[in-house]
Amino acid sequence: MIWIELAILLVCILIGARLGGIALGTVAGIGLVIFVFIIGMPPGGPPETVIGMILAVITALAAMQAAGGLDYLVSLAEKIMRKRPQYITFVAPVVTYLLVLASGTAHVIYAVLPVIAEVSRKADIRPERPLSISVIAGFQGVIASPISAATVAMIGLLAAKGISLPKLLSISIPSTFLAVLIGSLSVAWRGKKLSDDPEYKARLASAAVKPPEALPELKGKELLNARGSTLLFLAGIVVVVLIGIFPRLRPVYEVVSEGGVDTDQVSMGRAIIIVMIGVAGLIMVLFKALPEAIIKGTMMRSGLVAIISIIGVSWLGSSFFEANRTYIIGGISDMIRHYPSTFAAGLFVLSAGLFSAAATVVILVPVGLALDLPARFLIAFYPAANSVFFLPTYGTLLAAVSFDQTGTTRIGKYLLNHSFMLPGLVTVVSAIVISLLLSTILT
Repeated sequence: MIWIELAILLVCILIGARLGGIALGTVAGIGLVIFVFIIGMPPGGPPETVIGMILAVITALAAMQAAGGLDYLVSLAEKIMRKRPQYITFVAPVVTYLLVLASGTAHVIYAVLPVIAEVSRKADIRPERPLSISVIAGFQGVIASPISAATVAMIGLLAAKGISLPKLLSISIPSTFLAVLIGSLSVAWRGKKLSDDPEYKARLASAAVKPPEALPELKGKELLNARGSTLLFLAGIVVVVLIGIFPRLRPVYEVVSEGGVDTDQVSMGRAIIIVMIGVAGLIMVLFKALPEAIIKGTMMRSGLVAIISIIGVSWLGSSFFEANRTYIIGGISDMIRHYPSTFAAGLFVLSAGLFSAAATVVILVPVGLALDLPARFLIAFYPAANSVFFLPTYGTLLAAVSFDQTGTTRIGKYLLNHSFMLPGLVTVVSAIVISLLLSTILT
């Protein structure tokens, strides 16, 4: 029976991933109906605190975007890249990494990609080089970001192992950053020089190359609001990190029960929700982020898509796991205990199919916890949870291809031989190896 249930799970995920958007969550709902109402499996449940944290962070991000903060961050990134165009293959991924690290979402790089393409083209550097590794750097920036949906989910689950946010970041940030630099080296001399590329020559001859669109210019009050919202949002991130470093900063309160009055402390998850919702409110009040603009912004839309997807997929996965807990744990525990790397392979494959690091973490990390996999392995393998580059169907990959008017960044004839495969594999493997070394020392 487990194989039928697994087939239903995989079919729902594949159909949802193929349809895209919220379909990943809603099609998972079909599977959940079959599991619970037809087969009679236990319903499981979605990760409520994780969803609350994601929603709070997305709301703060959307408020910053509505106040112009996101455009301001992108404009800073553009200035940095234009100063040293000859080093664009190394500067661009670092800039995109830091941008995603600060914002918590890889979708923020859409506005930076045309800048990377333009700067590299003017410097006669093959745009495929900086564009491919910049997209991969964005994925690893999600792994390193303290406010990304994936990290929020990860720290919520690792709390059972006594792993704090600062400890996770002390491993994930240096390992992913160094891995991005190694990934940059893997494409630094890739392909022909741009001026010698036959595809680019053909496009120049046909006048197919068009100049990229300029970023909106912020002036006066708009600039002040943009700067203020960005600083306030970054301050919120700092507060979240400090609360993680110093647990005593989380308030203690009294709980009245039948046995008397007990004391409890605000959990890390709820603390993040409170801080980020408060940041969103302050941005709206102080920096004129209109409620209508927040709701209509791309950050809120992409955030809601992520939440719906996580609710559906994680709930479906939870139901499957609860119904087959004994069989799953008994069947794969020996393999993972003897060969922990198989867990990393599982994260890689699942994220490639789900196109979501957060959903991958929510589904698979609880299995690792149930198998009592050491925390150092769970942390070290975390970079593999964002391997959505494997199939060239993710939004930022497709955007990079479309923004490269020279035609050097491409999806290969055989689907998997695309521009992002080499830097993606090199970066993920490097991040895991470095994480293993750091986690062995720090955990």
